[in-house]
Amino acid sequence: MNHTSYIEISKSAYKKNIQFIRSEVGEKTTISAVIKGNAYGHGIENIVSIAEGAGIRHFSAFSADEAIRVYRASKRNSQIMIMGMLENEDLEELIKKGISFFVFEFDRLEETIKAAQKLQIKAKIHVEVETGFHRTGFEWEDREALLKMLEDHQDVLVLAGLCTHYAGAESITNYVRVRGQIEKYHAYKDWLIEKGLSFERFHTACSAATFSYPETIMDMVRIGIASYGFWPTQETYMYKFKSLPENNKNPLKRLISWKSSIMSLKKVKMGDFIGYGSSYMAPRDMLIALVPIGYSHGFSRLLSNQGKVLISGKIVSVVGTVTMNSIAVDITDLKGVEKGDEVVLIGKQKKNEITVASFGESIQQVNYELLTRLPLDIPRKIIV
Repeated sequence: MNHTSYIEISKSAYKKNIQFIRSEVGEKTTISAVIKGNAYGHGIENIVSIAEGAGIRHFSAFSADEAIRVYRASKRNSQIMIMGMLENEDLEELIKKGISFFVFEFDRLEETIKAAQKLQIKAKIHVEVETGFHRTGFEWEDREALLKMLEDHQDVLVLAGLCTHYAGAESITNYVRVRGQIEKYHAYKDWLIEKGLSFERFHTACSAATFSYPETIMDMVRIGIASYGFWPTQETYMYKFKSLPENNKNPLKRLISWKSSIMSLKKVKMGDFIGYGSSYMAPRDMLIALVPIGYSHGFSRLLSNQGKVLISGKIVSVVGTVTMNSIAVDITDLKGVEKGDEVVLIGKQKKNEITVASFGESIQQVNYELLTRLPLDIPRKIIV
């Protein structure tokens, strides 16, 4: 192994997740696989390959660079949509490649029209409307000016979608706010349709909205965290729990496993400090294993004296401070451990498992944050 750790990505788990999501949204609704944040840490190129093999033909990126990575990786001529960042100078390339993108401000809309006119190629746009998230989207007060621009330039625009994003659909505490957003979206949608505009797709639902607000499932859903095997929050899972079949109460399967190996073994006498500073004093004569991953690899420094890993199928504790490139773990009670033995940071080993949720909860990180912090240079390989 030329690297200090590696990540495995399960193709079969992804397929099972898509099958479950498909059962929730129906056959007619397009599932757009969200691949922002390096496909939630899984690797864009890996997920494009796996997803297309599972029947996915639409991908949602946050930025132009992510979209181009999807474009290069796609073998099935899948549709690609940018939900966030692009520079105006990117527009011509995106239009040429048939990549669609959100338009949520007049500057982007104006520059899109100019680029499309110059190329004499229609630009595929998704008009995002503001319903209460207060980040991006055309305000209700913008509707007259927006309508006029869209009407006047139908010769260079394809209205690929009318969309919004719900703030807090993953938590019941946001119920009233989300309900208000749903109402505002429909008001905007109805007004534009009454004025004669037509859109290829209406889409508003992320993973959380798909599960918690089924009325938001329209022509397309934008599925991120759920496709990677995680419920958006525990609340989302509990909302669905009773409706799940008795023989499959957790239909979402984690794709990712993160593994390393023991770099060296060391005996430590009782009373000696382990690692930097004095955060951990050996309470007995100990045997520790040094594992070559640290906070530079995404194993948070907050896991000092708290983190857990699997060795020989047993859960063992991190002792001392997590350093940039290594951790020490207590293997005093294990038998026959040797240099080079496998260490599981996330995943299963024999009968035990360390989940992303348990890993993250010990340092108050959500699944999203932990996954996307896994460095790009950790090798990722697809397994069955």
